[in-house]
Amino acid sequence: DVYSAEAHVGHGGWTWYTGSSGWMYRLGIEAILGLRRTGDLLHVDPCIPRDWSGYAVAYRYGEAVYQIEVDNRAGISRGVVEVTVDGQALPDAGEQGIPLEDDGQTREVRVVMGEVEGESG
Repeated sequence: DVYSAEAHVGHGGWTWYTGSSGWMYRLGIEAILGLRRTGDLLHVDPCIPRDWSGYAVAYRYGEAVYQIEVDNRAGISRGVVEVTVDGQALPDAGEQGIPLEDDGQTREVRVVMGEVEGESG
């Protein structure tokens, strides 16, 4: 919905009022960066371009901050082989999710992308 009337050429219209910007935000955060919260668990399952070497994001949960670094040196678009929180590896590469705690602490989360057995990314 982009106006074409001379006084308003190129300006956005109703889509900005109807939730399109919210859906675009969800697409970027959930579908591309792969961050999805379910209750007090954070799931990280990126789907990024192969030429991205990774990304970093600060995720706030109440008063706590989760500094998340995603490492894609493998050069793939999808697949997580390791997740650590403050240096401690989570079982099954964090498949069950990262436990979130609203305790005011800052946690370092490292997600390593790589080929998952039986899949190709």
